[in-house]
Amino acid sequence: MKPRSDSDRALAFAGILQALQLVQDSAYGRPLDKDALHSSLNSILMTDADDVPQVYGGRQGVHSGLALMARQLMGGGEKPDPELSRYLVTLLHLERKLSKRSDLLERLQSGIERAHNQAGHFGLSHANTLASLAETYSQTLSTLSPRILVNGDPHLLRDSAVANRIRALLLAATRSAVLWRQCGGTRLGLLLGGRRRLVEAAGRLLEQIDTSGV
Repeated sequence: MKPRSDSDRALAFAGILQALQLVQDSAYGRPLDKDALHSSLNSILMTDADDVPQVYGGRQGVHSGLALMARQLMGGGEKPDPELSRYLVTLLHLERKLSKRSDLLERLQSGIERAHNQAGHFGLSHANTLASLAETYSQTLSTLSPRILVNGDPHLLRDSAVANRIRALLLAATRSAVLWRQCGGTRLGLLLGGRRRLVEAAGRLLEQIDTSGV
């Protein structure tokens, strides 16, 4: 799979933002978009997709992430969420570090394969599957610095089920960051005019979703 279009990059970047927003929602105890949650978690297991939309079960799978793009990347009428921006910057930095560590990439692949088998047996949202994904995150991304420090309700963050979901979602955000880079996305490109192109592509995708529903 070698996608290079603005639409592909927008979908992958929306996948990052969507997973990170779900991290925030989990950490603060806000209601979760169950469809978005399933799409983001399932994207981790979609390692042999034919194209980018298939990673998310169709363009609709990152609808909430696409809707976030204009605010987070361009500002304008609504100010970007500084906490979400901090998570995003740190995650993109960590993904680049991860890409240079063959040992961690092998560990990541093994962990995803294990979680894939567990999801087939227990289901994607089962506690065992989420715990497996969380462990994979802890053994890979969490060993690099700087670590992503998640803010939220201290009581919730001490809950093992919530903590596992958050780590699994951070893994989902990383999966989308890898995909975005594979699509030609770069941090430098974001600074050199790439933001507007991403936002414009996201707008077109949202119109297509609203028209066709997929």
